[in-house]
Amino acid sequence: MKFSNVAIVAVCLPSAVYGFAGMTMKAASDILWTPSIKSGARDEQFGPITQYCPSLNQAMRRKTRTVTCGPIKFGSEHPIVKQTMGTTDTSDVDATIEQVMRCADKGFDLVRITVQGRREANACMKIREGLFKKGYDIPLCADMHFQPKVAMMVAEALEKIRINPGNFADGRKDFDEHVYDTEDDFTKEREYLTEAFTPLVEKCRDLNRAMRIGTNHGSLSSRVLSFYGDTPRGMVESAIEFADIARASDYHNFVFSMKASNPLVMVQAYRLLAAEQYRLGWDYPLHLGVTEAGEGEDGRMKSAIGIGTLLADGLGDTVRVSLTEDPEFEYEPCDRLISISGETLYSSSDEQKTKQDAVEPYIDTRDFQSYSRRRGDVEGLGEVDPEHPRDK
Repeated sequence: MKFSNVAIVAVCLPSAVYGFAGMTMKAASDILWTPSIKSGARDEQFGPITQYCPSLNQAMRRKTRTVTCGPIKFGSEHPIVKQTMGTTDTSDVDATIEQVMRCADKGFDLVRITVQGRREANACMKIREGLFKKGYDIPLCADMHFQPKVAMMVAEALEKIRINPGNFADGRKDFDEHVYDTEDDFTKEREYLTEAFTPLVEKCRDLNRAMRIGTNHGSLSSRVLSFYGDTPRGMVESAIEFADIARASDYHNFVFSMKASNPLVMVQAYRLLAAEQYRLGWDYPLHLGVTEAGEGEDGRMKSAIGIGTLLADGLGDTVRVSLTEDPEFEYEPCDRLISISGETLYSSSDEQKTKQDAVEPYIDTRDFQSYSRRRGDVEGLGEVDPEHPRDK
């Protein structure tokens, strides 16, 4: 299928960047940072978290802004974007073009490709031109790890950039040298992050490129791990910090992701991020995915648990089902999950409205901010602790 509104994402790799010619560098003191969660300043300024989804009784999509990526758009006013990831060596231009064309013909809206360094970055321009020549108007997106300078190169060619806050500029893992015990210890590093990230933000803004600020549970920086631990809260705070830098440059054409290989961690991180966006007054779209879900039934089940749960919450504006198979095989489960979520929306039919209106209102007593096993009341026993069920 030609001119199919498909996007490619490229995966690139962190070195320090301290400025680029012709760009005005911001200092950390210029950024309006989101108030600290640990000190209680955020609760004091914005109030407590009150919701993570539009409704507990009705299936409704969370209202999000429109983010433009070439001919495709992310956001609640648009269909959920289906994407996959290429498996070719990106420096092999012809093979990459052929695979992207197959994915486009299958029905995907976006394809991600890997960019480890300058060689792959140079190939991206050739891939971009080659696809145009073959009649595929595919917006190209680059997924960056470790190399801000390479990201600047790829932004010249591709319509979307993905960065990982854990290793784009904050990936130094040296617990022996740095332990971040206090708020002051943690915030001192923001000068480095601002200098490294701002040039890419300004280039994406000026060229109208889209961006994904994509935190990964398995690659949190040592700074975040030391201060927040290996937690969904650390994932969320890492992304918010990078979003603060983007917003300071009046750049808002970005989406968030909170990926983890454990669907439970992934669901909690996304819900927590959505809840924070609600209270901060943000409306950035969400990219859903379970990292390295696997292959066969296992990969599809893990993805269905994580992605399906969030879609049922009304969260998610783009989806990738991550399988260790050829990318074309990701389309059916991705398309099915999105179709199911669409069929159950409150606004999808009179039948759904009748069913959901019949649900009695209730108060959700679960603490979705706490990552612990569920407790419950058993008749005649009262509250039962799942860690010690026979103690009572």
